[in-house]
Amino acid sequence: MKRLLLVIFIFNFFTNVAQSQTGYEIIVNLKNSKDTTAYLTYYQFDKTYIKDTCFVAKNGKFIFEGKSKLDTGIYSIVSQQKTIYFDFFVDEQNQKLEFKNVQEPENIQALEVLNSNTQAAFLDYLKFVSKQNINFMNYKNNLVLKTKKDTLQLIEKQKEIEQEISKYEKDFYKNNSSSFIGNVVNLKIEKILDEVPLAINGRPDSIKVYKYYKEHYWDRVDFKATESMRNPFFYNKLKKYFESVVVQNPDSVIVEVDRILVKTNKGSDLKKTLLAHFISYYETSKIMGFDKVFVHLSEKYLKNGEGTGIYKDESVINTIIKRADLLKPLLIGSIAPELYLIKANDYAKINQMGFNNVKDSDDVTKKYYANVDEINKLFVTLSSITADHIILVFWDVDCSHCQTEIPKLAEVYNELKKTNKNVKVVSVYTMHDGEKFLKYTLEKGLNDWINVYDGVYINNLVNKYDIYSTPVIYILDKNKIIKAKRVGIDQIKNVIK
Repeated sequence: MKRLLLVIFIFNFFTNVAQSQTGYEIIVNLKNSKDTTAYLTYYQFDKTYIKDTCFVAKNGKFIFEGKSKLDTGIYSIVSQQKTIYFDFFVDEQNQKLEFKNVQEPENIQALEVLNSNTQAAFLDYLKFVSKQNINFMNYKNNLVLKTKKDTLQLIEKQKEIEQEISKYEKDFYKNNSSSFIGNVVNLKIEKILDEVPLAINGRPDSIKVYKYYKEHYWDRVDFKATESMRNPFFYNKLKKYFESVVVQNPDSVIVEVDRILVKTNKGSDLKKTLLAHFISYYETSKIMGFDKVFVHLSEKYLKNGEGTGIYKDESVINTIIKRADLLKPLLIGSIAPELYLIKANDYAKINQMGFNNVKDSDDVTKKYYANVDEINKLFVTLSSITADHIILVFWDVDCSHCQTEIPKLAEVYNELKKTNKNVKVVSVYTMHDGEKFLKYTLEKGLNDWINVYDGVYINNLVNKYDIYSTPVIYILDKNKIIKAKRVGIDQIKNVIK
């Protein structure tokens, strides 16, 4: 019996020890908090998510606990009003933590951690940065900016504080280089050249400074660890790199995107997140020509199966691939897709063939082949138009925006002609009422343009030239190569110049 009790005791002892080593427990004592609810949140790339909610609180004490361990990352204690009280980190060794603040909950200087030296060191770092920021704001508020000297004085103070924070961060990283939190702080450290060499002209060599900065920008950043993105710094660092460090040219961006993605593990959450970010960012980029990056991502990664698991709905991948395939022939530098169009003046001939009242695609096909010889004589092709510069504009006479923009385009065209530019406007009506189109162009004095429309429904303009709104303007050179697209009227003269 004694032996049996001993076995039961040993079993229970090790079971309790095992249970105590799993799961998480975050105890927060905020003496002056009036919250009845608090949230445990975590950072992931560009978003913040709620991990846990504590509804019961007595005397400002909150306990967040769970049976499974928390993923390594930066977490926050968030108030009932959704404001952050403080950040802290979680790793394998920091799953059981207790914080205390006997002053105001927002006062991070009074915050203590009771059971972790590494957490205390990180907390000291947060306190230092907070104190430096407060000192700068106080300095700024007490300084009256009357002269240029005052402004320079403020700039110098800002540099001084930034240098102090930078030194603190470098020392912190040096003391915690093998830890998760050391790697997080490393994301904030700017890798700049300490001693700037002089160029031939005797001035600081800005090219070498830039090259060093770019070459060392990602030093010691682990792209194979998913936790590298579970903090508030990684996304901003990535964003800054592609917006301010990398040369704003699609080919340069493609090289850098590939360089980043090759550092990640295939199929990892980090790679999926980065790939999804790049796809979304460059598909919707406002910078002309950067859809080339989007097409590259589809060709190199999605078509090779690396999109699996990025989206909950796997059909999204096919949708993206189709979109990229549509844009590929329309990239800057590509030869513009051929068009087979009918002159507005010939609308009556087309109507006689019955194309003004077609029923469906089968009806179109029948009418087309019944009149194919005559239609071929009427076609105006894009390749047949000769000019040093071709302004290819897709528009609709009933579009209110077009009614505003087309007269402006006419003015720009006339100005270009006065400067002896060999330019032509290919004016493409996106609908099929040729009579209405001809009437409008005559009323507006657009007789000098090549006014054409898809009279026999053969071009599928929406897909061929990505016409999802009007007007849409492409600028082609004499070889029909796309030099610019989706440009505003006010940009045309500069593009052609």
